[in-house]
Amino acid sequence: PPPPAEAPAPAPAAPEGADGLRGIADGVFDALVDAFGPLGPIYAFSVIAALVIAAAIPLLLSRKKDPLDRLSAPVANLRAKPGEAAKPGSLRAEKGGGRLDQFATMLEPQDEKEFSAARLKLMQAGYRSRRAVRTFNFARAAGALGFSILSFLYLTLSGIEPGSAKFFIVIGLAMAAGYMGPNYWVTRRQAERQQEITNGFPDALDLMLICVEAGQSLDQSLQRVAAEVRHAHPVLAEEFAIVSAEMRAGKDRSAVLRDFSQRAGVNDVSSFVTVLVQSATFGTSVAEALRVYAAEMRDKRLMRAEEKANVLPTKLTLGTMFFTVPPLLLILIGPSLVDILNTLTGF
Repeated sequence: PPPPAEAPAPAPAAPEGADGLRGIADGVFDALVDAFGPLGPIYAFSVIAALVIAAAIPLLLSRKKDPLDRLSAPVANLRAKPGEAAKPGSLRAEKGGGRLDQFATMLEPQDEKEFSAARLKLMQAGYRSRRAVRTFNFARAAGALGFSILSFLYLTLSGIEPGSAKFFIVIGLAMAAGYMGPNYWVTRRQAERQQEITNGFPDALDLMLICVEAGQSLDQSLQRVAAEVRHAHPVLAEEFAIVSAEMRAGKDRSAVLRDFSQRAGVNDVSSFVTVLVQSATFGTSVAEALRVYAAEMRDKRLMRAEEKANVLPTKLTLGTMFFTVPPLLLILIGPSLVDILNTLTGF
């Protein structure tokens, strides 16, 4: 008799842990499909990827301290006692912002003219840090990315199809809003600071004229005016304090005044700087020049107030026409319209 056939070996049993994980994955997949449709798993993967990128950005921006940086530390810090805190080596030491240094080539314009224009605009808005340009560009990029991700999540949860025109339009508008938001903020800050400087400049000139006629020098007058107008006009006081500090540091007076004119971005300040530079060039009296220019600034402020007062009746007339005439016409003509409508419907 032939030998009996051997029975096939039984297949190895799958481990219980693998079956459990596969069941959990299938359950999550089915839940995503039921909640968001066939593309639910793709949406979930996109959200997870965005969160991972957002968590990795701080790690990419973090930079370890270079041991060679100790060589550039000031001598006073190297000789400091163990119990004393090291003092900053510069009067304009900045806090933070070093994490973007490694991306300076990508976040700063390579054209010198474009970089100077961007930095001047930020300085006029009150951001004087040397890293302000790269921080501003980083804020624009981060705003565009963040707004696009938020709009994507909102559209996904709202049930809008990803391939529709509305989907791409909303994401494009959100990206444009995030990109233009920092620029709008800086422009508003620049306009507000220029308006504050324009409003407080006549008062500061009057105080400066009093100080100069009392026998103080121009440097002392600027320092005293900066201290006196600090509560009423803080922006102008800050600018005067910078001018006074640069003059006391030994910088050329004409260069300091021209820098002040560029930082302010106001025509009145530019004219004031021109008056002081010409007075120093031709040797005329600074007090006399300040007296004439202060009187002119007071007249200009009065003219601005009169101009606003003259425009006010026109604005009130437009408001009256838009908010008073339509309700009045509705009250007067409304009953007649109702009667005419009832008469016409009776035929």
